Amino acid sequence: MPQSLARLLVHLVFSTKQREPVLEDAWRHAMHEYMGGITRRCGSELLGANSVSDHVHLLIALSRTGCAAELIREIKTGATKWIHANVPGLGGFHWQAGYGVFSVSPSHKQVVTDYIASQKGHHRQVSFQDEFRRLLERSGVQYDERYLWG
Repeated sequence: MPQSLARLLVHLVFSTKQREPVLEDAWRHAMHEYMGGITRRCGSELLGANSVSDHVHLLIALSRTGCAAELIREIKTGATKWIHANVPGLGGFHWQAGYGVFSVSPSHKQVVTDYIASQKGHHRQVSFQDEFRRLLERSGVQYDERYLWG
C-alpha cells in the first residue's frame, strides 16, 4: 500500500498534582483552547475537552506519525507554562506525573464526547478516583492502588 492512513482516537485523563482543586471556571476554556493548539501543532486533532477543578479529559485523534506519550508530554508541559504565565497565584502549579490514555472506537466517539462534556454534573456524584478506577477497569488496565495516586 503506497499510502499510510490512520484514525486513532484516545481519551486522555490527567490530574493536577495531589489532585489540588485549582482549575477554575474563569480560565479553563482558554486552557482547553491552548491545549488544542498544542495538539494541532503536533499533527493531531483535539475533538473534545473539558475539566473540573482537579483534572482534565481530552478526546484526541492522534496523528498517524505521532506518539501518544510525546503528545501528552507536550500538552502537559505547554499547559503548565500557560497556567504559570496567565493565572496569577499559580506560579508553582504542576500536573500529576502520570495519566490515563484509553483507546476509543470511532463508533463510541459521540458517547465519549458526551461523557467529557458532562463532567461537571458527573462529578457531583462520582469522585475522580472512582471515575479513574472505572476507566482503568473498563479498558482492562491492571493497576496497583498503592501507586495510582502518589
